[in-house]
Amino acid sequence: MTDLNGKRIAVLATDGFEQSELTEPKRRLEAMGAKVDVVSLPGKDSIRGWDKKDWGEAVPVDKVLGEVAASDYDALVLPGGVINPDHLRQEVTAVDFVKAFAAADKPVAAICHGPWMLVESGLAKGRKLTSWSSLKTDLSNAGAQWQDSEVVVDGNIITSRNPGDIPAFSQAIANAVAG
Repeated sequence: MTDLNGKRIAVLATDGFEQSELTEPKRRLEAMGAKVDVVSLPGKDSIRGWDKKDWGEAVPVDKVLGEVAASDYDALVLPGGVINPDHLRQEVTAVDFVKAFAAADKPVAAICHGPWMLVESGLAKGRKLTSWSSLKTDLSNAGAQWQDSEVVVDGNIITSRNPGDIPAFSQAIANAVAG
């Protein structure tokens, strides 16, 4: 198992994240020793996930945008769900937070619909990426080369397609953070 003791990872999300795409990578990365903070928009004490076909459970928010910086963390995780990234990509502070990780050459990992944040932040252009299949055209139009793969690693950008890819996605994040 990869040792992530002393490493800090931010998970950026708001209401409507796909339940397993936040909770499972968080659980797996914490099991490897990482400190994982759920970061959300100001005014949020907790956020509620979407669990397949209905609202899921609430997840406590550890930090809010404006209280944290990319320099506080070793990596960033962007879970999917349709509602979550669609809302976050309209928030300048959220897009700037993603850009700051990329500017610092830190790992940015997005799963399912999470790569919408890569499009909005300008990180998709020229990259090999994967996502939920319905984002293929969005990513291609943003200049990415879309692949139907369990996990795609292109430099500091890590992407996966869906909840079935979470084990490989989590391991790719751990490998990137461990160096």
